[in-house]
Amino acid sequence: MNSSFENKFEKALWSLRYVVILSVILSILSSIALFVIGSWDILQAIIFKNPLFDPSITNNNDLLFGIISSIDLFLIGIVLLIFGFGVYELFISEIDFAKGKFSDSTLKIKSLDQLKNKIIKVIIIVLIVKFFEKMLKLSADFSTPEDLLIFGGSILTICVGYFLINRS
Repeated sequence: MNSSFENKFEKALWSLRYVVILSVILSILSSIALFVIGSWDILQAIIFKNPLFDPSITNNNDLLFGIISSIDLFLIGIVLLIFGFGVYELFISEIDFAKGKFSDSTLKIKSLDQLKNKIIKVIIIVLIVKFFEKMLKLSADFSTPEDLLIFGGSILTICVGYFLINRS
């Protein structure tokens, strides 16, 4: 009698893992939305901030800033994709379609630590792009050699940090 109740309880408990489907669906939808918005932003930058199409524009900074800002959206969309696929594979089922085709894919997740590490690496890339975006905005204010030296040192620090993270 006890084992019958225990079996039913364990079956119900095991079935609760399907609640993560909500996070999978929403993260995939969010990812798609970010890809669409990023694409739209790039198209707007190319059309409206491009010196080739508008002779009144004298530099490429606005175009470059629009494209770099969109890369952030794409990278965050990738984080959401990795999260959605990883949670699905960890809690629901391995994706059979991808077994032979994408055996070493970024979307192939075998453990929660692997999912966390992949997400952290992409988030660090997002932060690097954000830093580059901020530096582009500030670059017009660079007026001394010290400003450029600090900028170069910042880039070197980011590169060393990224190298150290990828070593592990």
